[in-house]
Amino acid sequence: MKKIVLAGGTGFIGSYFEKKFTSEQAQVYMISRQEGHISWDDHEGMVAALEGADMLINLAGKSVNCRYHERNKELILKSRIDTTKRLGRAIQACENPPLTWFNSSTATIYRHAEDRPMTEESGEIGSGFSVKVAEEWERAFFSFPLDRTRQIALRIAIVLGPDGGVMTPYMNLVKYGLGGEQGTGNQRFSWIHVEDLYRIVLFLQENKELSGIFNCASPHPVPNRELMKLLRQAINRRFGLPSPKWLLELGARMIQTETELILKSRWVIPDRLMKSGFDFKYDTLHKALTEIVKK
Repeated sequence: MKKIVLAGGTGFIGSYFEKKFTSEQAQVYMISRQEGHISWDDHEGMVAALEGADMLINLAGKSVNCRYHERNKELILKSRIDTTKRLGRAIQACENPPLTWFNSSTATIYRHAEDRPMTEESGEIGSGFSVKVAEEWERAFFSFPLDRTRQIALRIAIVLGPDGGVMTPYMNLVKYGLGGEQGTGNQRFSWIHVEDLYRIVLFLQENKELSGIFNCASPHPVPNRELMKLLRQAINRRFGLPSPKWLLELGARMIQTETELILKSRWVIPDRLMKSGFDFKYDTLHKALTEIVKK
């Protein structure tokens, strides 16, 4: 029986992973701030859970879907760095540490790109708060010299799937007639279906020669205007009003979020995964949206 430890696994992605691993008869342990799971303050409990584990998958971190004022910035950064360091110290305390440690990162680490795609090798790191968070997160992760645990950082694009994630707000926009292009509509939308993210973890676990940084994104990102068009088609809406930047700024303030989540052009390609032979089940946005809407 496989032993899986999910850290920060009570959100959209973690819940999906837990359901999938459990259905495959794996033994799943959860580290979380929520009651009923191993606490982040319980070092001995974490060590016990990690002892002899096949995989540790760390998804912990405060949601970035908020206003970037100083308090939230501090919480976003601290929630990622502190949890990563606690896990690293727990692994170091194990007699039989996990075989693989997967740690979340983010595809937003690359610069705003409308001119060319960003790969692991040729991608240019951006600037600003979100990029700083990603850099420090990865730095904390790779700061642990672990001889017996393979380390893989997952630079995850926007995750799509049924029953959660960004699909709910996007679908609501389209349903209420606001499903036109956002901003210029030229910004690239890099995405991945949650099922493919799960399959990537299994693929990397199986291919033991692979480690380091991997872009977790569909090989076919689309411009924002194409995203909105496909969303309208998926739920049979012929028309959607466009949202200029000034309107998005106003709306973001009203719902306490940031326009970066919509307006930054993320043109990310999973070069290492493709060269390693990974086969995407949902390689196109049309396939992904068709499956999601059906469910």
